[in-house]
Amino acid sequence: MKILFASDIHGSAYYCKRLLELYEASGAERLILLGDILYHGPRNDLPKEYAPKKVIEMLNQHKNEIYAIRGNCDTEVDQMVLEFPIMADYALLCFNGLTFYATHGHVYNQDHLPPMQPGDILIHGHTHLLKAEKAGDITVLNPGSVSIPKGGNPNTYAILDGSLFAICSLDGNVVKEIELERTMN
Repeated sequence: MKILFASDIHGSAYYCKRLLELYEASGAERLILLGDILYHGPRNDLPKEYAPKKVIEMLNQHKNEIYAIRGNCDTEVDQMVLEFPIMADYALLCFNGLTFYATHGHVYNQDHLPPMQPGDILIHGHTHLLKAEKAGDITVLNPGSVSIPKGGNPNTYAILDGSLFAICSLDGNVVKEIELERTMN
């Protein structure tokens, strides 16, 4: 199963459109959004083509393919206009024999871990910094930011294809990848 992970769209119609083009071209079966979907937040500059209403329209067209997590910029008002659930603080996802604890990252992250078992994978956004690394007996992943990357990173998303997790720039180049280890439970 191929899955596309993305975080921190922050209301950018430009980057949302590009993300959805990549999603459709990838052959992925699900789009996992790790929060901060519509609002840019008070600490961020406005992203390119900030147009939350256009983002709503684009994402709602894919409502049956999206799993979403609430980010620190997502609110109940956002949920009123989006036709897929966004208010969960986390999700436990099992794909391809891998167990993911998916969250936005403003509460649980590498420095404040949720309850996890050896071999589990923590995936989050929030920092706008891409990451794919082992951390003791777990793996920590962050697809970076679709619209407002930080730390000199390009605009990114990630693809899980089997057990290969690849963080890609929006121009299609693989920026970082890691082979994830399946747990045998």
